[in-house]
Amino acid sequence: MKKVFFVLSMLFIATITNAQDKFFTKTGKVSFDATATKSPENITGVNKSTTMVLDTKDGNMQFLILMKGFEFERALMQEHFHENYVETSKFPKADFKGSITNNATVNYTKDGVYNVAVKGKLTIHGVTKDVETTGKITVKGGKISAFANFSILLADYNVSIPSLVADKVAKNAKISVDCSLELLKR
Repeated sequence: MKKVFFVLSMLFIATITNAQDKFFTKTGKVSFDATATKSPENITGVNKSTTMVLDTKDGNMQFLILMKGFEFERALMQEHFHENYVETSKFPKADFKGSITNNATVNYTKDGVYNVAVKGKLTIHGVTKDVETTGKITVKGGKISAFANFSILLADYNVSIPSLVADKVAKNAKISVDCSLELLKR
């Protein structure tokens, strides 16, 4: 009986310890700017319902972005984005699976701002590409925030820009990530 109790106790502790290594959000913010240099309009979209999970133990992370969640200044831009560019009905989500390659330099138990290198695979519009970028992890009061900025070439993800609006939409989209994470409680 003591052995069974010991084994169950160890499993419970392992589960709790594992859960304490994971942080998440369902309200992460991902924005993009695809405004061409001479465009009279800002081609920007914001999604405030991005899901992110970060395992602080090994630096593995994953993002899930529902494309319908992107909002624009003008309804027509939003319609074109969903129907013509990213084809949300065919490709309803984008995701990133990767890791912080220098995770050992981040002390998740000590308040501070840590520069990180991130490497992984980004899938948009059904196309998966390798992505490497830098970012920051901020630890404050037991909470973690993740920030990153990077650019993607829209053509790499088979996102076509019609010639009619080619002077307004940049070939490169600037992506910004801003996620405030909390401990995942199971």
